[in-house]
Amino acid sequence: MTQNQPGSGPTALRILLGSQLRKLREAKNVTREEAGHLIRGSESKISRMELGRVGFKERDVADLLTLYGVVDHQARSAVLDLVATANEPGWWHRFNDVLPTWFQAYVGLEEAAARIRTYEVQFVPGLLQTKEYARAVVTAGSAGIGAEEIARRVDLRLERQRMFDRPDGPVFWAVIDEAALRRPIGGTEVMRAQLEHLIDLMRQPSITIQIMPFSFGGHPSEGGAFSILRFPDTDLPDVVYVEQLASALYLDKREDVDRYTEVMERLCAVSTTPDETIELLRAIADEF
Repeated sequence: MTQNQPGSGPTALRILLGSQLRKLREAKNVTREEAGHLIRGSESKISRMELGRVGFKERDVADLLTLYGVVDHQARSAVLDLVATANEPGWWHRFNDVLPTWFQAYVGLEEAAARIRTYEVQFVPGLLQTKEYARAVVTAGSAGIGAEEIARRVDLRLERQRMFDRPDGPVFWAVIDEAALRRPIGGTEVMRAQLEHLIDLMRQPSITIQIMPFSFGGHPSEGGAFSILRFPDTDLPDVVYVEQLASALYLDKREDVDRYTEVMERLCAVSTTPDETIELLRAIADEF
């Protein structure tokens, strides 16, 4: 996966299906040109399919699976079943007017994930933000846009949080740099309410919050924020998401995922325990 997912905004299933097809092709040392010829297409069509940038035809996918040596009925069915729904738009498409194309892919992946691990440096993670804090963040980063668009962006952020209400919602594990919790986004009242909200969220068994404290000094991820998403189907690769100023990186190659996973594990090892997190959140809130 690469940065700047373009076009109409591929759904999570399209991205995951394309990634799976790429892995199968590479495992058999089949070139994109060879695969394209088989489905009466081109090398660029295979590239677009593997990036999730175009829709999938069941016939094309079935032919590719045969070329890649996937003959087991159960294995073929697992992939072909994805085709039936891969082109369906998600709920977030009604926010297309305020949702950057490069972020649409992430929202879809987030919705499909079974586990999300994130490290945040500048802000409280979007999935944990209060409405007032989210409005302050969006307003600060959206100079020149109107109140209606700001409200739409805040609504989108709150809609994403509904995943925690689902019975099959993801496990969410966040490591937040202490600097993000001491930065008075929106003023003291907004920030105090945000910190109290984090304490409340920790009562949910699916949510874990740790803090990377100032007292630790240098740490493994001084390079910036990132997220790692894992999916219910173990055949699908984990995806690392790294957001940039006006684009994003989507990484699913094993060496990239392993590197970020190692950094995340080290961050968790040196950050606060859940009990220490609550204690530090209360201490910071008392300072506002």
